[in-house]
Amino acid sequence: MIIRFLGYVFGIGAMGFLLVAVAVALYVGNVTKDLPDIEVLASYEPAITTRIHAADGRLMKEYATERRLYLPIQGVPARVKQAFISAEDKNFYDHNGIDYLAFGKAGFDYFRAKLTGQSIRARGASTITQQTTKNFLLTSDRTVDRKIKEAILALRIEGEFSKDQILELYLNEIYFGLGAYGIAGASLAYFDKSVSELTLPEIAYLAALPKGPTNYHPFRETEAAIERRNYVLNRMAANGYITFDEAEETKALPLDVNIRPRGKELQYSQYFTEEVRRELQERYGTDGLYKSGLSVRTTLDPELQEEARDALLRGLIRYDIGRGYRGPVAKVEINTEDWAQSFGDFRPLPDVPEWDLGIVLSAGDSSAEVGIYPDRLPSGQFAQARTVGTVSMDNMKWAQRVRIPGEEGRTGKTVDAILSPGDLIYVQKLEEGEGAYRLRQAPEVSGALVAMDPHTGRVLAMQGGFSFAQSEFNRATQAFRQPGSSFKPFVYAAALDNGYTPSSVVLDAPIRINQGRTLGIWEPKNYGGGAAGPSTLRLGIEKSRNLMTVRLAQDMSMRLVAEYAERFGIYDKMLPVLSMSLGSGETTVMRMVSAYSVLANGGKQITPSLIDRIQDRYGKTIYRHEGRVCEGCNQVEWSGQDEPVIQDTRDQVLDPMTAYQITSMMEGVVKRGTAAGKITFPGDVAGKTGTTNEEKDAWFVGYSPNLVTGVYVGFDRPRPMGRGNTGGGLAAPIFNDFMTSALEGTPPQEFQVPEGLKLIRINQKTGLATTAEGPGTILEAFKPGTRPPDFTSVIGFASEAGLMVSPQTERARSQGAGGLF
Repeated sequence: MIIRFLGYVFGIGAMGFLLVAVAVALYVGNVTKDLPDIEVLASYEPAITTRIHAADGRLMKEYATERRLYLPIQGVPARVKQAFISAEDKNFYDHNGIDYLAFGKAGFDYFRAKLTGQSIRARGASTITQQTTKNFLLTSDRTVDRKIKEAILALRIEGEFSKDQILELYLNEIYFGLGAYGIAGASLAYFDKSVSELTLPEIAYLAALPKGPTNYHPFRETEAAIERRNYVLNRMAANGYITFDEAEETKALPLDVNIRPRGKELQYSQYFTEEVRRELQERYGTDGLYKSGLSVRTTLDPELQEEARDALLRGLIRYDIGRGYRGPVAKVEINTEDWAQSFGDFRPLPDVPEWDLGIVLSAGDSSAEVGIYPDRLPSGQFAQARTVGTVSMDNMKWAQRVRIPGEEGRTGKTVDAILSPGDLIYVQKLEEGEGAYRLRQAPEVSGALVAMDPHTGRVLAMQGGFSFAQSEFNRATQAFRQPGSSFKPFVYAAALDNGYTPSSVVLDAPIRINQGRTLGIWEPKNYGGGAAGPSTLRLGIEKSRNLMTVRLAQDMSMRLVAEYAERFGIYDKMLPVLSMSLGSGETTVMRMVSAYSVLANGGKQITPSLIDRIQDRYGKTIYRHEGRVCEGCNQVEWSGQDEPVIQDTRDQVLDPMTAYQITSMMEGVVKRGTAAGKITFPGDVAGKTGTTNEEKDAWFVGYSPNLVTGVYVGFDRPRPMGRGNTGGGLAAPIFNDFMTSALEGTPPQEFQVPEGLKLIRINQKTGLATTAEGPGTILEAFKPGTRPPDFTSVIGFASEAGLMVSPQTERARSQGAGGLF
């Protein structure tokens, strides 16, 4: 009877077990029927930070949706691995994906708490493998279904991947807070150093973060962060990775977190970097820029960039302070308890670190006390230190001419007539005098400077305005302005390339042009008025004669001028009207510098570039600016073969002889013309000034044999800058300032005369050959088959073209004297 009963019970139990097993199998099968494929881990390509570097390798900028740098497991120091294993999964190298002992203990603790009525959050006891599974393949839902899926996938992953591969995935994927993903990104974000440079306390703190980055924030949750870090140190000691003495010594240390500034940039490179960012986004799209981990090597020379920025800022400030004081940045109420709080949301200009933002605390007859904007802590609070400086009248005399709206024309003879308590102002600390400062103001006028290698098109420096923080508008590439007379060299180059010579004579005299229809009569004039009569092409460009240029363009035809302007890339499509010969069309500084580079390099077409090379996340080069081919350059062994030759396949867009002729003529601009006395650095230099109507735009574009630089100055909303503020007066000094610094320490260089050109001494005014030496004579370059004329002849124009010219010119033309030499 008993045996039968036991058999009956056993049968029922077996049936029940079978039913449960079937139910469990059905449940598990249902839960796992749509499990993701673990093979996606084999082709893991996380979002990685794109990094932009200067030509010398210095980091300029990082772009990322997730601040991550992928670090192979071979690059992770052993102590870093040990810290994370101690913190998250001490049996990582021993289990098969699931730590059954830890899992059982977590379950026991949970159910015991529930039975006793305690409130407890369920602990998953997840291994590193399970956490990797969740991060890559599943959601973070805290459900039984997800936990079962996680366990099954963890077992599968352990069967397909090695422990080191799993740990590599884990360390590169987890989120550490502060927008940082992966151990390499976290190391930079929290300590501004590479993983290999981390110290023990830093490693332990990073290992503490995956459990909950916001719970262990280094500044908001400092005590909890230290407690969690110390827990990691204890576990490392318990697991034998460090000694207990090491752990105790390290636990006594502060966190010492050094937050890396987000978007850390090479100083003064913001305009250049933003231009590179736009190009990358256009080329690869938003995801390509922010997720694909590109490594970009740019053409930027950091030293030249700093010199370009300094030269432009000095020029803009020099002009601005000559016009007087426009008033404070803002007026605020002074907080009597702590004047630093009065700054509110106002901040100093981060890319003008020479200047401080200050608040006027008091002002008297001869000086003002100014509170200087304090340092800010990573928490956003002001540091405790306060600095008060003095601005004396001697250091703000320029501000006596007051131009505050509504007070124009007033003169401030004392400091308190110019500054008032509560004024927010910019000041610059003086080297001499304790606590002495100079009053500054951000200039209204703006401008741009671009420096380029004429042989390759590599942009070495670019400053697009006074301050990127103040205005991100890049005046080097985005501002389309009239180049004025800086366009004339291309009119003259077209002439020299089509039969004219530098000694050809054109009439410099008043012109009235009937433009037809409703346009009426156009009467261009020379800057400053007047006319010089018949003059050589050289004199026309040296003195920037408008009337001569219009006559020359008419004689050639504007269609030819337009063709050359488009060939040089100044305009995409130029309207062939005579006014365009004087630079009335709109273009950019970048385009003008590129065009002048063709003149400087002997007529070779170039493509301006801000990027030398782009590599993908695997180090493969996917873009290279250098298109020239060098057969044999990479040959390892030398066996007496000929030197390799770089094949230059660029188009020859201008005769090299023409390029030298126009260069020689622009040397005259610097020596005797509109830029005379403005350029002082040694060596050969050629260039051209440009000034538009009413002095709304001032230009100077010029070059030495190996460096081309263009400078533009003007208001963003065009308006007159004042009589006399020309390209020679405003832009040329900035050019000279930059080039002097850029070429310092390099031997003076000379422009090379192309083979075949003849240098013949001529009279500078008449263009006739002469044997005399001294003032008024010059060595002029002539192409083969050309020479100075035997008698003076003047290029004239037919009156039916709508031009009114002198009878002498008409007679000379009718007698055949107006032809080309």
